[in-house]
Amino acid sequence: MSHSLLNLQVRLKVRPVGVPTAEHFELVREPIAEPGPGQVTVQILFVSVDPAMRGWVNAAANYAEPVPIGGVMKSFAVGRITESRHPRWRAGDLVTGLFGWQQWAVIDASVIDRRLDPSIIGDLPVSYSLGVLGLNGVTAYFGLFEVAQPKPGQTVVVSSGAGSVGSCVGQLAKIAGCRTVAISGGPEKTRLAADLFGFDASLDYRSPDFVARLEQACPKGVDVYFDNTSGSITDAVIARLNVRARVVICGTVAYTDWSPPPLGPRMERQLLVTRARVEGFIAPDFQHRWGEAYSILAQWIREGRIKVLEDVLDGLETAPGSIEGLYRGDNMGKRVISVTSEHRKDH
Repeated sequence: MSHSLLNLQVRLKVRPVGVPTAEHFELVREPIAEPGPGQVTVQILFVSVDPAMRGWVNAAANYAEPVPIGGVMKSFAVGRITESRHPRWRAGDLVTGLFGWQQWAVIDASVIDRRLDPSIIGDLPVSYSLGVLGLNGVTAYFGLFEVAQPKPGQTVVVSSGAGSVGSCVGQLAKIAGCRTVAISGGPEKTRLAADLFGFDASLDYRSPDFVARLEQACPKGVDVYFDNTSGSITDAVIARLNVRARVVICGTVAYTDWSPPPLGPRMERQLLVTRARVEGFIAPDFQHRWGEAYSILAQWIREGRIKVLEDVLDGLETAPGSIEGLYRGDNMGKRVISVTSEHRKDH
């Protein structure tokens, strides 16, 4: 490849407090470096936009080191290796990893998470490797099956049920024989959860009679609550837990700031009475088993048992404001950004 090409990057300009907005980033072009020993050059096809990115740029303590000021914004990406100086990787390989918001990544091979298995991705869109066949899918799969462990006939409630993780959780719970209840924001997402993702009941938390509707949707109480939001939605669900219920803490998107900590009803008494279990988790806890999940999820997608919806933005120029849009609820489906012109046309 010609190294006279310029690499468009999105860099962190100012550290945000709370949700990052477009003003916290800058677009920079610089020449593409030559790969050194043990390195590869990846042409990036799609980058991901995830709620967790808020934590990746804030100074507050998180499970990941914050992106430095002036650094390329960290993000999951999928791309094709164009040059390799590592014996394990070869030009043409489709790979995923934390390559960042940029058009080209010259990286140590250790940064690569995996080579896409042609027998799994097959004819499915390569961008699925950033969603249902990526971090979102394995989060749903292991969070539900390993942490929540639902049983047939039980009621599973999912907050942010039309989101990239929540929509997958609901469909997996249906496969497991459960009654499923989605909680989303606004009539459009509420309809989407019911019509496309097949939830048995779909509620709008913004509705003035949300609590009453939740009661009606869960006549036998709640056995599993897959929590992507925290906040007042969670307060309402906790009050309806059954004995031995399981609460999976996956995300806290309802809050933009944890300093000072937000206050709500104390859940200790309810947990005591119901002997419920509350457990937080992140998908890397199960990284050694991700391949298992990818195979099963891909099979279920092809069988039509899992429906997928993507929200595809066009070009890296859209990246700076894309996280803020997630927290406003602008996206319908898993949000990704198409980086190369060939995929913008094809997708």
